[in-house]
Amino acid sequence: MDAPNVSHLSGLEASLDALVHESARGCLIERARHLAFIRLRLSMSLAAAIFAPLLLALGAPPLWQALAFAFAMLPLLAVALVSRRGAIVEGHMICVAGLAGLALTAALGVGMGMAASLWLLLMPFEASLARASRRIAWATLAAALLGGCLLLAGAGGFLPTAGQDPIADMLLGIGALAYGLGLAQSWRAEVTIRAQTMNDERARTRVLCALVSDVEVHFHRSGAVVFVGEACEPALGLRASALSGRGFCERVQVADRPVFLKAIADAAAGKGSALACLRLHTSDIESARGQFCEPVFRHVELRATAFAGADGTAVMALLRDVSDVVAAGQIVEERHVAALEDQHWKDRLLANVSHELRTPLNAIIGFSEMLGSQHGARHGDAQRREYADIINASGQHLLSVVNSILDMSKIEAGSFQILAEPFDLPPLIESCCDILRLKAQQGEVAIARDFKSGLAELVADKRACRQILLNLLSNAIKFTPAGGSITVGARAEGTHLAIYVADTGIGIGQSDLPRLGDPFFQAQATLDRRHEGTGLGLSVVKGLVGLHGGTISLESAPGQGTCVTVRLPLDCRGAKIAPQVATIQTLSRRAAAPVHDVTMVKKIA
Repeated sequence: MDAPNVSHLSGLEASLDALVHESARGCLIERARHLAFIRLRLSMSLAAAIFAPLLLALGAPPLWQALAFAFAMLPLLAVALVSRRGAIVEGHMICVAGLAGLALTAALGVGMGMAASLWLLLMPFEASLARASRRIAWATLAAALLGGCLLLAGAGGFLPTAGQDPIADMLLGIGALAYGLGLAQSWRAEVTIRAQTMNDERARTRVLCALVSDVEVHFHRSGAVVFVGEACEPALGLRASALSGRGFCERVQVADRPVFLKAIADAAAGKGSALACLRLHTSDIESARGQFCEPVFRHVELRATAFAGADGTAVMALLRDVSDVVAAGQIVEERHVAALEDQHWKDRLLANVSHELRTPLNAIIGFSEMLGSQHGARHGDAQRREYADIINASGQHLLSVVNSILDMSKIEAGSFQILAEPFDLPPLIESCCDILRLKAQQGEVAIARDFKSGLAELVADKRACRQILLNLLSNAIKFTPAGGSITVGARAEGTHLAIYVADTGIGIGQSDLPRLGDPFFQAQATLDRRHEGTGLGLSVVKGLVGLHGGTISLESAPGQGTCVTVRLPLDCRGAKIAPQVATIQTLSRRAAAPVHDVTMVKKIA
């Protein structure tokens, strides 16, 4: 017996659902609202149609009963209007008119009793379900005016005396109560479905946020947090209480707070979805010395939009941790800058090296042709030796340029091999000074050695250390005017050995200090003359010192000379495990070059 009843009920519900207008089918709340409207009005009209034969069986009904039956069937017109056009507000107003007609006919038939009063009271309640404030006001005013008119008519004797027909009054009152109960049930069902829909939407939003690792946050238009989703702690490492109220704004980095407040204001003003990237304080770490805690910030993306909530919420936002994306973007940007730098390195290679290669090659080709020509045989031995010296000097210069380029390329490519071995540094300094003796004599520059006896052995690549000394000495000789002096020495500094080369040359301007060590960069000296060179000498020194795990410091000022200090670990074999890139610490000199304690000085004029 249960299965047929269930099937009949399902078929009835399907029939009622087919009467819902298509405009209300897309929204669950509107669909339930239309369905409740149709169900109640059809039930009222059906009840009136059932009682009509009983009244006819008792005899010809009076005029007021016929009018009451007609007004009771008026909701069928409202059902047809709502089903065909979806105009539910107009349907409620037709029902209000039907209720007014029932109140009028009840007063005409049984007087101004319980039934007429109940039908009048239902008029504003029926209008309130239309959710139109002006319609509610008109329905209330109409009920009040109609009730007043009926009371006046009853007082003037134009209506029957109340209580003369208690059975009819009771039946009409029961109908009014049943209809009122149906209206209350419709309102309750709508409120329940609305609340359930909102809960479903919130649950769906939380599930979506959990799937995409986003945090749901509701803001007041002032920027205060009203609600924080459950994904806050897994996604950001913060409890919801840490962001509630003004907590979120206080954790946004100070520089990003104007961006955050503008995004909330734009979203609350209904300007569409607002997007902002913020740095949010999520944790703390102890400083290196443990004296204080350093804040740790995460990059979060905030997408906000307007949202009207009962708790005063104005904006709903989703927070997403994009720290990894920002870090990846920075890596890409750094690689892009490095690629551009490599391209510029190649351009500078062609621009700077072309002159340095062509000049000695032209000299070699020119003077060799002169020696090989018929006219060259007529020159004396002195002239031929001069040509040969020029060719040799040009070849040596060409070899130096090529060696510098090759060394720099190996260092940049990471293929320069460091072969550490123990050796004494003073003999190496002596050897380098002897190699550059002739160049110093030609420039009328004096070289002084400054180092104490008993220096510890240095475990490093001897060939690389020789190259470091030769490059520093060559630069010092090149930029020191005639009559100047150069001091090269070494001293122990704990677990390091410091090698310095100080000169009384033209110095380096403060604006050029930050770029020292860049490949092919040549500082603009205070003198007007240009100096030969590729600008690779200090770059090679920087690379070789980095491979040894050492550091470089440079102190200089225009007209006050330059002092370059290289600090190498006494045992450089540890640099093979984790080689580093050496940076040049520069300092603008304010006084004359310092005078070192000299225990053994040899000058080469």
